[in-house]
Amino acid sequence: MTTRLNPITTPRHELRAEKARRNKEAALNAFIGKKAEIDEMLARLQALSDDHFNAHPDEVGWAMVGTLEHYASLLKRITDSAFGEGEHAR
Repeated sequence: MTTRLNPITTPRHELRAEKARRNKEAALNAFIGKKAEIDEMLARLQALSDDHFNAHPDEVGWAMVGTLEHYASLLKRITDSAFGEGEHAR
């Protein structure tokens, strides 16, 4: 349990420093949580890809190609943003 500083008896600079510390800790926890979400999504996508997106060779048609093209375009938007490429190039 974290004890809070008494705002009446604690100097302002200490209160600001404590607030900044708590804010940084909350941001780190949120970052770790979002990273875990992304890691889970990537693992699921990798497993689906490893299974050829649940496509049987006899069932593959242009509709499935279109679906994969859509997935690829969404992933390209993400990778372009993450790596500063495409429309996100600097």
